[in-house]
Amino acid sequence: MTAENAPAPDHLADLHGEVLDAMSRRGPKHFAKLTFVLADTDEPADTDLFHFRDRIMAANPGDELLTLWRRKLTAWDFEQSPSWSVTEPRTSERRSEVYDKLAFGTDLRKALDAAVPVHREPGPVTISREFQAWYTREQAANRSFYWTSYERLLRRKGWSDAAVSSLDEASHAVVERLADPTRDDAYGARGLVVGYVQSGKTANFTGVTAKAIDAGYRLVIVLGGTLNLLRGQTQRRLDMELIGQENILGAVDPDDPDALVGIDYQDDEDWPAKFVSFGGRPSVLGAFDIERLTSRDRDYMTLERGISALEFEKSDRTRRLYDPANLHTARARVMVVKKNKSVLEKLVKDLKKIGPILGEIPTLIIDDESDQASVNTTDPKKWEDGKVTRTAINGQISKLLNLLPRAQYVGYTATPFANVFIDPGDEEDIFPRDFLISLPRPIDYMGVQDFHDLDNVDNVEGEAEKTHVRGIYEATGDRLQEALDAFVLTGALKLYREKHGVPGDFRHHTMLVHESVRMAEHAALAERIETMWRNSAHTGPEGHTRLAVLFDKDFHPHTDGSLQGPAAYADLKPYVSRAIQLSNRGGSPVIVVNGDSERDYAQPDLDFARTPNVWKILVGGTKLSRGFTVEGLTITYYRRTTQQADTLMQMGRWFGFRPGYRDLVRLYIGREESLGRGRNAKTVDLYEAFEAICRDEELFREELARYAALVDGHPQVTPAQIPPLVAQHLSWVKPSARNKMFNAELVEVRSPGKPIEPAAYPQDAKMTKRNTERWKPVLAALGGTTATCVLQPDASSPLSRSFQAATAIIPHTRLLSVLGSLEWEEGNILAPHLTYLSQLDGRLARVDDWLVIAPQRAQHNRIEATVLEKGPFSLFRRSRQSNKLSFGRISGLEHRLYAQRLIDQPGEAPAGDSALGPHRGVVLLYPVVDAQHDDEVKVVAATGTAAPDKVIMAFTVIPPKSAVDSKRQLVRFRTRDSSRPDAVIVDAF
Repeated sequence: MTAENAPAPDHLADLHGEVLDAMSRRGPKHFAKLTFVLADTDEPADTDLFHFRDRIMAANPGDELLTLWRRKLTAWDFEQSPSWSVTEPRTSERRSEVYDKLAFGTDLRKALDAAVPVHREPGPVTISREFQAWYTREQAANRSFYWTSYERLLRRKGWSDAAVSSLDEASHAVVERLADPTRDDAYGARGLVVGYVQSGKTANFTGVTAKAIDAGYRLVIVLGGTLNLLRGQTQRRLDMELIGQENILGAVDPDDPDALVGIDYQDDEDWPAKFVSFGGRPSVLGAFDIERLTSRDRDYMTLERGISALEFEKSDRTRRLYDPANLHTARARVMVVKKNKSVLEKLVKDLKKIGPILGEIPTLIIDDESDQASVNTTDPKKWEDGKVTRTAINGQISKLLNLLPRAQYVGYTATPFANVFIDPGDEEDIFPRDFLISLPRPIDYMGVQDFHDLDNVDNVEGEAEKTHVRGIYEATGDRLQEALDAFVLTGALKLYREKHGVPGDFRHHTMLVHESVRMAEHAALAERIETMWRNSAHTGPEGHTRLAVLFDKDFHPHTDGSLQGPAAYADLKPYVSRAIQLSNRGGSPVIVVNGDSERDYAQPDLDFARTPNVWKILVGGTKLSRGFTVEGLTITYYRRTTQQADTLMQMGRWFGFRPGYRDLVRLYIGREESLGRGRNAKTVDLYEAFEAICRDEELFREELARYAALVDGHPQVTPAQIPPLVAQHLSWVKPSARNKMFNAELVEVRSPGKPIEPAAYPQDAKMTKRNTERWKPVLAALGGTTATCVLQPDASSPLSRSFQAATAIIPHTRLLSVLGSLEWEEGNILAPHLTYLSQLDGRLARVDDWLVIAPQRAQHNRIEATVLEKGPFSLFRRSRQSNKLSFGRISGLEHRLYAQRLIDQPGEAPAGDSALGPHRGVVLLYPVVDAQHDDEVKVVAATGTAAPDKVIMAFTVIPPKSAVDSKRQLVRFRTRDSSRPDAVIVDAF
């Protein structure tokens, strides 16, 4: 650019930049006075503020002055608990406080508010123990070399001011809860950061790492997944956005091609343009260098240069490394290691060689996907002599933490329940005892609310479902062909948008097919898809006809109006052949992603970083379920079932960022799938299951937010008190795998409209007698009257059936009194249900009374007897399971069907019956005699009297469907603490 064409200096923007920089450490100050000082003029001029107002009012979005103020006002809006403020972030009160401190008048305030509206998005939610404040905004500003570079990179990538400020606050919240790296006494904090699936958690821990090493942490160990592919993805991300060109090259001359041979990323199309550059070696620029101990293609290995690579230099050898005189000049070491036993063993072995200095190294351990492999899954009941037995990865992490007393452990996951259920009494484990931070939903993120209409109370299809969700089947069979057509059609739409200048990321285009965990089934499915693809004739008349119909029926009606799209399929047709060509590159559009070895994942078409355009259909199972980011994912065909909420949620690869094509995303998901085999088989709705676990997750976040606010400056709850906030909306989908829930204990089981039927009853005669006597008020209410219970024909039987029963209505309080007084031999198995039933008094939901039904057996095999001089009642013979307290099912099929019919149709009774209101439940009551004691049964038959120590009062309780609050969670948990063997951590809230 010639001097004549150079832009004129923007003196006003330059001056305002200086003034705002001066406020970066201590917050907003009197603007006019500070301007006067920095401008070096004779006196302040009020007209300067009028010029400022007029320019803001007339500014275009790219105006340099407006950019400065948008950035600064947004940062002040987001800042959590700054020393200069007494107001809540993201509020009008905070903005007004800022203007007051700046001494701005009404007109200027209005102009700025119009140009930079107050950001009201929720911030991070933090549950924390009290901590020693050390990482202030002033201190962060004084040492911010790597964070500043990272922030600039994010802005170049197009991150908005709000997104950058949100990341700044969330990462600051993590670092301030780590131990001060310069403190004399060693302390290792343990924390957990909860994000969303595919939501950019890596950006947060990159920001945390940048801030932490700026503050003085000198060894960073990132546990980056269980596969080389995942570890390499994380390494590349840190190298590109944090470590930077100069640290990667070291002393190598970037202009010497021979010297660059063997240096990372020479074959990467993003090198060097998209890798952060500092303009020189950081150590030359007054900061410090970062030395990588792992590279893109090489995990941690026994150090070839000897242990010197892990030896930290000291400016003053008479002082500790953590002394500021040494710490802030020492190089930082960063490694990204796979969660692999042999790799971690090498690292532990090398660290042991260093010796006493290990106690001086401020260390940060980042554990990506911390609920995978890291959690100890051994059964505490099998530990010998009180000694903890650890699984391989958990054991190595424990050794790292013991070797490095100044190590701070921060786990990252989108599914935190396994981490929450870790034994908090195990000091060598990774329970997040110091803090748990829930990240806000990122701007432009496609998540739960985009696929599930959570506020829909009428159970009808809402807008989210209409736009993005499709079933697996239709009348003519499964919809796999339609899904393949949708993959082609959306590929053509991406090409159309790219051609017409629509902003977005159209580099990769993928489809995911996830049906099973079995590798043999993957191969067969891939072959089926390839055959269908070859026979689809997408560029022929038949194919174009199908695509046109799909475009008109599905995609055109749901096009985002802000994104340019074709008015008719004819405008899109020229792009279809190019979409097919890109997909067929390499010979086949299908890639199978599975296997037990790293070779199975070393496919060029899976490397989204090195391959310019990945346009493929990925078929796989478990390995596609976690950590692995499927770039450009647009169409998902999903059928796999599981009974763990965290596993199911991690399979939600369709969550994420879809710039420029979010309206094209489609999820084909099973609505009626078989789970289990044989007698235990049942049909489940996968979409319903996802919605249930999404509700679990949203409720957990809401509960965290509810208890995050400080009371009189102190936390309401600590991380150890979080487990009762874990809920479960669907009974068959557990929060986590059984071997990750050894320390979890049920707090509450809610069963609106569902039967509660204990199977295990005491064998002890004295306990049995006391239990029977506690039912006496109910037996008295039943009296000797009988009623006919009629079960109308339905799908279970074409015939009308009936049975006789004694019936009575008893108040809710009476039933609760009886159930609460019962005794049990192996712990109170009814306790979680009682927690729920005890709340049905109008606060949670109302139950007025209960219809008690004591069925009678058919006349030809009936044994009748009085119990506690009440009755007579029909006795039922039941057998216990072998060597157990448990009987087989107590209630009879016809009795259950009748009771359930009453519950399912409140106000609409079967013929001949009285209707139940919405606030009345049903109890089936059975006087049971153990079938193994036939001699006692004969005595009862002969005398017509049943001794209370021989009769077990078995029951089934079915609360009305209305007996649940608006949150509709079904199960809550708490955690056992091994350091407090006689107590649980906290009572249920």
